Amino acid sequence: MHDLHPPVTAVREAVARALAEDLTPIGDLTSLLLPEDLEATARLVPRDDGVLAGRLCAEEAFRQIDAGLAVRWSADDGDRVRAGDEVGHVTGRLAPILTAERTALNFLCHLSGVATLTARFVAAVADAGGTLRVWDTRKTTPGLRALEKAAVRAGGGSNHRGNLSDWVLLKDNHLEMFGVAEAVARARVRWPGRTVHVECADAAAAFAAVEAGADALLLDNLAPADVRAVVHQVRTEHQHRPLLEVSGGVTLETIRAYATTGADLVSIGALTHSAPVLDIGLDVDPG
Repeated sequence: MHDLHPPVTAVREAVARALAEDLTPIGDLTSLLLPEDLEATARLVPRDDGVLAGRLCAEEAFRQIDAGLAVRWSADDGDRVRAGDEVGHVTGRLAPILTAERTALNFLCHLSGVATLTARFVAAVADAGGTLRVWDTRKTTPGLRALEKAAVRAGGGSNHRGNLSDWVLLKDNHLEMFGVAEAVARARVRWPGRTVHVECADAAAAFAAVEAGADALLLDNLAPADVRAVVHQVRTEHQHRPLLEVSGGVTLETIRAYATTGADLVSIGALTHSAPVLDIGLDVDPG
């Protein structure tokens, strides 16, 4: 276990739900046709280059089906993997290997896809000569947030708030009720010690949030030139130094323009809601 892995409790719960979905009500009818004592080794092999994530989930799927299966890995979450190179293998009875196969691969391919896409965004910032940190959003698959956020870390990204209890994020619908200054003041009174983050649709809103003492500004859908201007003014004219986050439909094509604006972070929902899977197969060697 390390910080690129998700919490083991989240892994066990998610895998148990996935296996129940696959095996209810009477199990794997096809694999039950196989001889009970037939053994094999099955190799986990990427079909494309990418970044691995979801190792614990894949291993847990095999373990929950048959604790006697032996899973060995030659790569871990966060490692770059190459098409055709084995990343791990499973040895034991063939029937339970095949029963767990799809659940294990669903997690491994999806989470490796998240890690791989995240790594591409991180690399794009570095290639542009920027220091912008890439982080995720709450636009995650219901029930899989802890797993997907770990996959973002495996790809070199960072995690935004995990849920609504982490800190205060005042967005447009909240600000319509109170305005920036009052909303920030209410947050300070009600939740002292919590980070207060304010969504800003333009430069005026950003400066109002700084004056109100916000800890972080979410610069939503601002053009790169506008972000650069806000960053310059906030950094040169205000003693208070909030975190400055770029947000709003940033893509691999546009992130380069934001990379050197001086902002601290860029949040990208696509990391978790639109990442294509990394194709990983299970190749069985009977015997």
